[in-house]
Amino acid sequence: MLTRDQKETIVKELSEKIGDSSATVFTDFKGLGANDMVAVKKELREAGSSFQIIKKKLLAIALKNNNIDLDPKSLDGQIAVSISPDEVTSAKLIAKIAKSNDNLKIVGGVLDGQLLSLDEAIALSKMPSLDELRGQLVGLLQSPATGFVSALQSPQQSFVGAMEAFGGKE
Repeated sequence: MLTRDQKETIVKELSEKIGDSSATVFTDFKGLGANDMVAVKKELREAGSSFQIIKKKLLAIALKNNNIDLDPKSLDGQIAVSISPDEVTSAKLIAKIAKSNDNLKIVGGVLDGQLLSLDEAIALSKMPSLDELRGQLVGLLQSPATGFVSALQSPQQSFVGAMEAFGGKE
């Protein structure tokens, strides 16, 4: 059983983390084994995210401290909070792990201080990360230049091919 001071410390730290983060994902981990829980925490930690099991009452206080209107009692199951350094990391990793483990489910989230529904939190998990978006942008920026270079080389290649064909008839 936690003492009042321990609970206050947990709420203070969680309030700060939620306030400082871009995204927070709420998960139901009911039925998840100890080894699976360790694996989930490890994978999230390696990606820079945290995964913390917390009582719903303490979560309610931390959310209230950040002006987020959510009653954690409305969330199904045992709740853990994953806080991400960016908008999609936690959601993507939890969704990936949940595909292979039915005992882990996304049940909601917070994005930049705004409450997300279950559907919105799941949609967040399907979005590309910032690095993926940067890669797509670089590809888009390179494609016109690549096409232009190919167009410039095409007549020369055709001309050389025609000359080789003409020269081979002798």
